[in-house]
Amino acid sequence: MLHAKLVLEELKACGVTYVVGLPDNASAALAALLVNDNSVKFVSVTREGEAFALASGLWIGGKNAAVVVQNTGFLESGDALRGTAQRMRIPLVCLITYRGYSKMRRQTVSAAPEPWDFDRFSRPDLDSAALVTEPTLKAWGVPFDFLESDADLPKISEAFSRAQKESWPVALLVTEDMS
Repeated sequence: MLHAKLVLEELKACGVTYVVGLPDNASAALAALLVNDNSVKFVSVTREGEAFALASGLWIGGKNAAVVVQNTGFLESGDALRGTAQRMRIPLVCLITYRGYSKMRRQTVSAAPEPWDFDRFSRPDLDSAALVTEPTLKAWGVPFDFLESDADLPKISEAFSRAQKESWPVALLVTEDMS
């Protein structure tokens, strides 16, 4: 289980002053906490691509922002990531909620299909966004790790350290709904 309160505490410990994103069901508990928090400002956007541009601008202005979006929105925001955060070498940490992960994991854990088994994309028991999330991160050169439970919380500070060291966006794939 992943507790939103503990995620927020880790973000604060990393010096985050802003969280920018578009809440979904998996991140709703975190967004609710952020709305009532005085030390970290939450900025909700209308499209996920805006989150990368806004968080990058906040960094340029001396703030420490994190992005929270769903994998579907992350996939939609590729040009904002490339054209802003990557091009400008912004050390940005993105928590990406991983819609479809559990279904995909159950289906592929026993026998991993070929990466481009196109029939998988039309299967009703799989989410096509989940199928392309990790390959897209790899193709875009975004290092990533998994945030699956409270035991993984140290990965948040590790992601911030790596982003700072490399001056590059780093992602954490949130595989469970935060409670």
